[in-house]
Amino acid sequence: MADQEDEELKMALRMSMQKESPEPKRSKPGEEVAGAVGEEGESPELKNRRLQRELMAAAAEKRMIVAAKNVAEPLAEKSVGSGSGVVECKDKSVDLVKGEDKNVNLVKAEEKNVNLGEELSVAEANELFSMIFGCEVTRDILGQWTNQGIRFSPDPDTSMGLVQHEGGPCGVLAAIQAFVLRYLLFFSEELNIVSPSLSANVGLRRLADKESAGADIFSSLSEEKKSRALVRGMGEILFMCGSNRRVVIASLRILDGNLDASEGRSSDEVISKALEGLSLESGANLQKVLIINTYTSSVDALQRLEALLPVFRSRMGAMLFLISALLSRGMDSVQADRDDPSQPLVTAPFGHASQEIVNLLLSGEAVANVFDGRMDLGGGMFVKGISTMVEVGFLTLLESLNFCKVGLHLKCPKWPIWVVGSESHYTVLFALDTKVQEENELESRETKIRRAFDAQDQSGGGGFISVEGFHQVLRETNVSLPTDKLQNLCSSGYIVWSEFWQVLLDLDKCLGGLKDPSGLMGKKVFDLYHFNGIAKSVMNGNQVSSLNDFPVQRPRLTKLRVSVPPRWTPEEFMSSGPGTSDPTAGKDSVTEVSKPEPSQHAPLVDCIRTRWSRATCTWEGDAPSIV
Repeated sequence: MADQEDEELKMALRMSMQKESPEPKRSKPGEEVAGAVGEEGESPELKNRRLQRELMAAAAEKRMIVAAKNVAEPLAEKSVGSGSGVVECKDKSVDLVKGEDKNVNLVKAEEKNVNLGEELSVAEANELFSMIFGCEVTRDILGQWTNQGIRFSPDPDTSMGLVQHEGGPCGVLAAIQAFVLRYLLFFSEELNIVSPSLSANVGLRRLADKESAGADIFSSLSEEKKSRALVRGMGEILFMCGSNRRVVIASLRILDGNLDASEGRSSDEVISKALEGLSLESGANLQKVLIINTYTSSVDALQRLEALLPVFRSRMGAMLFLISALLSRGMDSVQADRDDPSQPLVTAPFGHASQEIVNLLLSGEAVANVFDGRMDLGGGMFVKGISTMVEVGFLTLLESLNFCKVGLHLKCPKWPIWVVGSESHYTVLFALDTKVQEENELESRETKIRRAFDAQDQSGGGGFISVEGFHQVLRETNVSLPTDKLQNLCSSGYIVWSEFWQVLLDLDKCLGGLKDPSGLMGKKVFDLYHFNGIAKSVMNGNQVSSLNDFPVQRPRLTKLRVSVPPRWTPEEFMSSGPGTSDPTAGKDSVTEVSKPEPSQHAPLVDCIRTRWSRATCTWEGDAPSIV
């Protein structure tokens, strides 16, 4: 009897879950209860059991109807909140899991990597928006940051470069560009091309000797290789921001599910159409459209970035990548990195990326300064700089103007690639050969002494230290100064680096100095390349000059020949010329050192000299521009 009752209950439940309600084969509970007599021949015990079964089946049917309603309503609004993310769909009829019944409308985030994500809370979105733009931001600045995609140049000569059409996000684009170049030049085997460290080195050196830098080096790059370099570079930046533990990737809800090309339209065109009318003018706007995914696996993160490349190419690309970097770091950590978290990361009045944004993308920490380590201001106060060595570095025109001092972490990165900052723009400087970073004997010794000197410098890179700190430098670097020179340096109560350096150049090596009687130590000649991503109207390699020309927009790539002369003391410079005291030095070498090479000047040269002092540069064509 019990088995029969269970079977009848199961049948009633199955019938209640059918899409269309079947014709009832039982009496309604209310009618049976109201009746005075049960079915003919039915005992009161059987009647009670039957009514109980029918009540249970009716309750189960009601629960199913309520559950179906709860699922249908959010789907009608194109989003379903779940504990693990957000499900996106175009309409109710979309199959979220292909090949399975359409009634299955919910999937967990870990089961599907597309159309899912988490929402920020309203408070989090407001905090994020305020952190980036502050409480008051102009429409012009918002327009700059919401109309800049991450796109490669269509011009063959600059095909490896990211094009900038709007002012403002150049700091984001330049940092990404630096990491893209790192993969294209030095990790090309990961992109399925010949490694520059092997047979391709010969080709790169041969190409470097030619005049047309861009056309020779980068014109053969396929779109696939460039896209892979972009994905790897973006992924590396985000993992660095996440302390190599996690990556947060931001996208837009209205784009998820709209990434595929349709008939006659590319994915870029589909996304561009979907973004029409979208504006982000507040944290509330951001919260409505932003979705994020968090990954701890580099494989999963790179797959997500690759899937979202059309989104990052869209006009929201630069903004979404900045948000991804900030969330990967964590908003609390970003604010803890900063010296003044009350200020927005995008600076007024022109909407430029702050140094904190650039440092976040280069070092993983949103610090405001470019010196090494941190500086103690006394009274328990200190300001933070770059804490570790970085993959790609940073140079700035402001250092040549004595507004700041870039530390060795940024100035001497692992790879010869630098983001270059001016008063209003960020560009990229790079070399094809890692040997430009190698130090000779004099440079190695200088680096060691300078590092010890800077460790005692509490002036923010001003280049002077206390007498007590100076004695510590002498002990650490094994420099033994004669008594008269020591007293002379310490007489003013502080020691200036330039004066100390001149003493070292005139001090014998046996005493820890750097005296070089030949005057030939340290001479270098090498090539650098400068890339400015701001598109400029050009025609046949020249700037457009007439209305009859048909201009194209392309960035600028300039090859520079850099010559770094040897160091000598002022006394040697004023004499007949360095090298005359060395009988082994040939006539040609003396002449080469004594006569300065012809050179050209541009603000970029001042930046280069902060890395290689007294360097001279030459180039062909227009001067390289850092604005």
